[in-house]
Amino acid sequence: MDIEIFPHRLLSADTTEKLLKDLEKIEGTERIVLQGQRLPPEESGHPDRKTITIKGAEIDLQIKTGRILMEIRSEEVIENIKSLCDNHLPFGFNIHQGTYIRKKKTVSDGLKYGAALDEIPDEMVGLTDQNAKLCKRATIIKK
Repeated sequence: MDIEIFPHRLLSADTTEKLLKDLEKIEGTERIVLQGQRLPPEESGHPDRKTITIKGAEIDLQIKTGRILMEIRSEEVIENIKSLCDNHLPFGFNIHQGTYIRKKKTVSDGLKYGAALDEIPDEMVGLTDQNAKLCKRATIIKK
């Protein structure tokens, strides 16, 4: 089951980091995907281009977070997520249930990666834009 957390504002790097640190502590969370506006390259010195730390791993945040997609095990987890979001997102948010993260490799994946498609781990499916280079667009942090 997937849910979408849609904040009423774009999130700063600090808010994103705090929210992710709390979300990853919730039992029943499988995967988390961030979506939002792409920030300019590091060389531009944009103030929102920061490195955040999640579970000890440093991640270069390349977007201004606009949506958080989560794969969860059951509906009971949603109440815990809502209470965390109430604490971190006082300006408001919506939570929607649906299918947001692909679960299987697609024909587009086959065209992009060719014979290397079998080398892509199943946990990477649906986490990144198929038009982008995989190594630059997705970071996996193991539980």
